[in-house]
Amino acid sequence: MASTILNLTNVCKSYGAGNRTVDVLRDISFDIAAGTSASIVGPSGSGKTTLLGLCAGLDQSTAGEIWLNGIKLNGLSEDKLAAVRNEHIGFVFQNFQLLPTLTALENVLVPLELKGMRNRKATALDLLAKVGLKDRASHYPSQLSGGEQQRVSLARAFANQPKILFADEPTGNLDAETGMLVENLLFDLNNSQGTTLVLVTHDLDLAAKTDRILPIKGGRLA
Repeated sequence: MASTILNLTNVCKSYGAGNRTVDVLRDISFDIAAGTSASIVGPSGSGKTTLLGLCAGLDQSTAGEIWLNGIKLNGLSEDKLAAVRNEHIGFVFQNFQLLPTLTALENVLVPLELKGMRNRKATALDLLAKVGLKDRASHYPSQLSGGEQQRVSLARAFANQPKILFADEPTGNLDAETGMLVENLLFDLNNSQGTTLVLVTHDLDLAAKTDRILPIKGGRLA
């Protein structure tokens, strides 16, 4: 039986808004087994991206517990959360989040350098080859199409060999044909590296490709 890599117990997230409190997430509990895939779906404003951010240690919950690969995220300092993200987590964002002053190769090298991995350049070039962009390694983001930028971000996300990959609307800014290419690359890389995948999407066809769907409505797990 696969071990649990992500566990949430009674997780809540609230924000202060003037003299009132806004509850964004309420009493969320679920487990995700290592090596599986899951999608978080729901209408705009339902708390999907907030939930993904909590799971990835980008923000802290107001209540409840979050465990990622045996590490309790609640109460960790920003430095320790950054170390957890660098060691265990990969990210793919809707708007690519590439560093504009770095080439495609240099963007992929960033997590490898942070982790101090050997043979960094060869590893980065191999990942670019896997997403079909080895010949674009010296190009800057402004010289790449949206689909090419997202493929670079996929290569970067898998560079540090993450235990779990979080993807927030990974095809949201792409046309249907390019989105399908990126989807296929995402699942192929995920399967070949044995990574756990958790994604947020409005695309129910994409969600249906994951092992499990977690519907969020009004801040609660439906």
